[in-house]
Amino acid sequence: MNHEQKRKSEILKALGHPIRYCIVEGLLSGERNVASLMDCLSLPQPTVSRHLQILKSAGILGVQRAGNEMHYSVINTEARKVVESLR
Repeated sequence: MNHEQKRKSEILKALGHPIRYCIVEGLLSGERNVASLMDCLSLPQPTVSRHLQILKSAGILGVQRAGNEMHYSVINTEARKVVESLR
């Protein structure tokens, strides 16, 4: 297995969890903060934050600080294409 195959496998692995898939699908329309994602998913902050960290570590999400808030967005075009194709 080469590096490129491993990287793509990690993207698919991260997207394979229903909560993480839902997060990425929700972020396709634009960046959002954790509170907004908590409301949308009806999940507690620690759960949402844990899944956001996994997506960030996989290189799927980027984060930008706005005051005290962290705003997340999809930065990986391959992950975006995968989720858009499944919509």
